[in-house]
Amino acid sequence: MLTEVTATRYVTPLREGGSLPGIVEADDLGTYVMKFTGAGQGRKTLVAEVICGQLARRLGLRIPELVRMQLDPVIGLSEPDQEVQELLKASGGLNLGMDYLPGSIGFDPLAYQVGPEEAGRIVWFDAVINNVDRSWRNPNMLVWHGDVWLIDHGATMIWHHNWPGARASAAKPYNASDHVLASFGPDIASAAAELAPLVTEELLTEVTADVPDEWLVDEPGFESTDALRRAYVEPLLARAGTIHERITLDAPTTNGPSRAPGWLADRLTPGARTTRRTANEQSVKDGGQ
Repeated sequence: MLTEVTATRYVTPLREGGSLPGIVEADDLGTYVMKFTGAGQGRKTLVAEVICGQLARRLGLRIPELVRMQLDPVIGLSEPDQEVQELLKASGGLNLGMDYLPGSIGFDPLAYQVGPEEAGRIVWFDAVINNVDRSWRNPNMLVWHGDVWLIDHGATMIWHHNWPGARASAAKPYNASDHVLASFGPDIASAAAELAPLVTEELLTEVTADVPDEWLVDEPGFESTDALRRAYVEPLLARAGTIHERITLDAPTTNGPSRAPGWLADRLTPGARTTRRTANEQSVKDGGQ
């Protein structure tokens, strides 16, 4: 079970994401990025964060620690933003916290190198969970102390938004052509050989058990939270065994501007992706604007 803490101070909202997460301090003296049950995406986003985040951690990928976080909306009374006030009021009770990584910076494929082995592990994992939100447009990766960390898994397992079609949806291939790590030559075969045997029914049962019952109740078509947890296990187990055979890595749809800040772009050295760097040179110098 995830550790449970209580939010003691609302620090500031993070406006990069549509769910408007916020930085909060907790009674364990830790600082977290809180994701709210009252956000527009609903509690299924938090369910996906827990299942995919905990699965990644069990497979040895770097994911900030997740915690259950109790919220009393009164801690946001001094927040001047009306939107934030309404979000806090709608999210009283149990929410999700992700360990805040101070000093981390967003991953940019022009500024950082990732080896084929690590790239393969991440692409394979994203294929298993059907992550549609780790593209060059929105990497959802941080660099902290020189290592790559994975964040934001709310846009995964799209089949849980339509359970009657879950079996067919989970059987679909995974197009990784726009994946932010596609250009690093990900070694997917080695990743599958290493990680697929680890994704067992027992492991997935343990991972889904970390989802709080209150985020699973009243799901249409399921008599109990245990039945719903089982519904999450089955597609993930099936995908882990065979998805490496159905991953597509073609040319990306289009190049996007670098998100590297100007001070970092000045330190870039020419490499294997010289053509891409040249195409984005002016954007990099402008700090990705």
